[in-house]
Amino acid sequence: MKTLLVTGYRAHELGIFDNKHPGIPYIKKALAARIVPFVEEGVEWIITPGQYGVDLWACEVVIELKHQYPDLKLGIITAHASPEEKWKEDKQDQYRRIVAGADYYGAVSNAPYDGPWQFRARDDLLFRKSDGILLFYDEDAAEGSPKFFKERALRLHADSDYGLFLIHSEEIQNIADEENQRGYD
Repeated sequence: MKTLLVTGYRAHELGIFDNKHPGIPYIKKALAARIVPFVEEGVEWIITPGQYGVDLWACEVVIELKHQYPDLKLGIITAHASPEEKWKEDKQDQYRRIVAGADYYGAVSNAPYDGPWQFRARDDLLFRKSDGILLFYDEDAAEGSPKFFKERALRLHADSDYGLFLIHSEEIQNIADEENQRGYD
């Protein structure tokens, strides 16, 4: 596997509405714990749709990991031009910092949002360009937008050697519990 697609819930689907939410560091630790073994086994590119939530947190993790793994590359492929333009200023600033740290940034459509076809085209490209997906999705927690990625990945996985790897809420909760337990020791 050379290219891994990483995505999952949007921040609001997790009840996260700002960058100070205490759950974000645990999500990032779970992402790092899962991404590192892939990199050590030969993954060269991490690609993501770059939406606000798991996508951008994964980007931040990859940018940090590039210090330890300088050959690791980050690609952000959005559905349309300027996806951040309606976000709050602090989120726009964060997005622009992350994009500046990416090795590749592109939009499937250079036009502003025009319809759901742009998201379908983006997803088609992301799946075509990747060998597997690491998806933060938990059916027991909430369905949300990652459901469509999971359904598509399941079909690809059944028809080919496309990799499907899931992160569940329980995994993140375990990291939080371990960190909190260490704080009491």
